[in-house]
Amino acid sequence: MALTDNTRGALYMMGSMTAFTLNDACMKLLSGELPLFQALVLRSIAVIAFLGFMAWRAGAFTKRISRQDQLLIALRTGVEMAAAFFFISALFHLPIADVTAILQALPLTVTLAGAVFLGEAVGWKRILAIMVGFCGVILILRPPFLFGAGSGFSVYSIYVLMAVACVTVRDLCARRISAAVPSMTIALAAAVGVMTLGVVGSFTEDWQPVSMASALSLCGASFFVIGGYVFSVSAMRSGEIGFVAPFRYTSLIAALLLGLFVFGDWPDQLTLLGSAIVVATGLFTLYRERLNAKRTRHGLRPR
Repeated sequence: MALTDNTRGALYMMGSMTAFTLNDACMKLLSGELPLFQALVLRSIAVIAFLGFMAWRAGAFTKRISRQDQLLIALRTGVEMAAAFFFISALFHLPIADVTAILQALPLTVTLAGAVFLGEAVGWKRILAIMVGFCGVILILRPPFLFGAGSGFSVYSIYVLMAVACVTVRDLCARRISAAVPSMTIALAAAVGVMTLGVVGSFTEDWQPVSMASALSLCGASFFVIGGYVFSVSAMRSGEIGFVAPFRYTSLIAALLLGLFVFGDWPDQLTLLGSAIVVATGLFTLYRERLNAKRTRHGLRPR
């Protein structure tokens, strides 16, 4: 039986999110073996080679980019570098499922930021869902001023929030970049930026010998992050965004399973409750955005 475009897009999105989470697991395995910046540099080599080849094949290097788009790409690359630092630093020190669960708040933060900074229409139902979703994030983080000194909150919990903020800005920049700019150009710029961060940061730490286990983890991280890029692009080109986007939450399922079977971690009840709240409100927000997109296409006012 032939697959519909939406089904194919959903499968690609599930593959993308699983691949990115497997990349995270491989990077986390390096936390006790290699310094952060060294790991970033070594992983970036394969990623840049692949994206550069794909950009060349697509003729991206021959396309002229406007000054405004250049500035937006530069800003997006800058926050991508910051997001990589904050996210991987947190990943090295926190359970993978906890970090991934907090990242599931991205549909909420992007929707809210779009309303505040881009003037996008957001009704009271989505605003309420965003507020409830943030309560779920609080349950995962458990800041000490609400849950006491023994809540497990640390500076790396703040790092995850900083990563969410950076990725939110990154996605807002992507919305403003003109459609004429090839996706591979944007992705390649981000990859070069992350490698630059690694090279500069590596001057502050001593490089360590790469063991066979570390080499395998690096190869796995490179392979999976490239797979994530390929599948994510295919997902956006294969089906309706409103149908495909909810399948991004596959990453949380993958993170829970990897945390249990690879790292021996399983979230406690409050973290699971917070994760469920974040996912539920995120799905509701995506659902409302899909309905409003339909209303807009029919000339009706979004709400």
